[in-house]
Amino acid sequence: MGWVQVPCRQETHIGAAAGDLLLQDARGDFSAWKGQAQCVYLDPPFMTGEEFFLRMRVGEKGWETGKNPLVLPAYSDQFESKDVYLSLLRAALENAKMLLNETGSLFLHLDTRMAAYARILCDEIFGENNFVNEIIWAYQSGGRSMKRFSRKHDVILFYRKSRRQYFDITAVPLPRSENRSNHMRRCVDENGRSYRTIQSGGKTYTYYDDEPVYPGDVWADVSHLQQKDPQRTGYDTQKPMALLSRIILCSTRPGDLVADLFGGSGTTAAAAAHHGRRYLSADLSAAALTVCRKRLLNTALTLTAPTQKLQNARMEADFIPGIAFHDVHLADYDPGPNVPIRGLDAVDQWSVGFYQDGVFRSQSNAARRRQSPALPDLLQLPQLRGTPAILIADIYGNRSVWLQEET
Repeated sequence: MGWVQVPCRQETHIGAAAGDLLLQDARGDFSAWKGQAQCVYLDPPFMTGEEFFLRMRVGEKGWETGKNPLVLPAYSDQFESKDVYLSLLRAALENAKMLLNETGSLFLHLDTRMAAYARILCDEIFGENNFVNEIIWAYQSGGRSMKRFSRKHDVILFYRKSRRQYFDITAVPLPRSENRSNHMRRCVDENGRSYRTIQSGGKTYTYYDDEPVYPGDVWADVSHLQQKDPQRTGYDTQKPMALLSRIILCSTRPGDLVADLFGGSGTTAAAAAHHGRRYLSADLSAAALTVCRKRLLNTALTLTAPTQKLQNARMEADFIPGIAFHDVHLADYDPGPNVPIRGLDAVDQWSVGFYQDGVFRSQSNAARRRQSPALPDLLQLPQLRGTPAILIADIYGNRSVWLQEET
């Protein structure tokens, strides 16, 4: 029995968290979430003039070794002019303000190229009185310049929606650094607790070693992702989980909605789900959607994006009926002519579920990852009402949904 492609506008997944992924530009319509976000993080293009890519590992061997990845376009950071760039940024900031509730916070992540212009925009849209911090994220990765002081920091502009802002710095404590307190006098109190003291301005300040310390506005303790970091997805400009975790934990409570209108590699959504928050992540890049979907396969996501109609593509699978579960065996996949990689090596992710009225409801998923390079070719589908279907997400960024042909 053969399989035929069907159009699909949305897919849903069961899971432990809850969130939405959108194939949508930051200037799009987000009114369905108006006033619902507790935190909005924006990591837009920096106007570098460069092109960025997703390095997609191919097949079991490629995932084991990291060699010979497929290089796919991720996004362009080229703009006709500064005005064009600032028009995009303005639209994203206006959407961010619309999304935030009255206790919410905005974190806008840029570098030195556009940070000054962005500060003016944020003052205009959010109000100068709602500026909270200019956070400096300092790091050591990358090359060194001999012509100037090396540029080793990004800027994160932190604004509140209103004076009712929720903020909890105690949610992001730091380990106390020994070298930061070695100039202080060390003492032990009557209960055996170690503390340090320092005198300044005629006053004595006491700091107990077992008390937490909290971040200031210079974050030098969060490093960039190294080349072999297990977090790496192959998506250029990916941010580390530790950075987004700090932002999310200090500005939200469990169950709150965290939004990111330049979703990229999906770190914001992944961090939100990890900490029990809901997420809304949007990006116009099919490569970003591929990476985000994989990182969030175990969450209760709703992905809104049309699947592709692949000309002359072919998928083979065996559907074996059972009592409580059906076994679905993925046998072969051909993305179509003029592509060099076929078979299961061309499959990055696949899911089985049910299809109805343009929506694919996933019940079981499989994907290649660093810790599991081999793609499982057998998934189980519970015996529920609906039309059984298969979704394929291939290494080229295509997503297609397949139903059995009627005989």
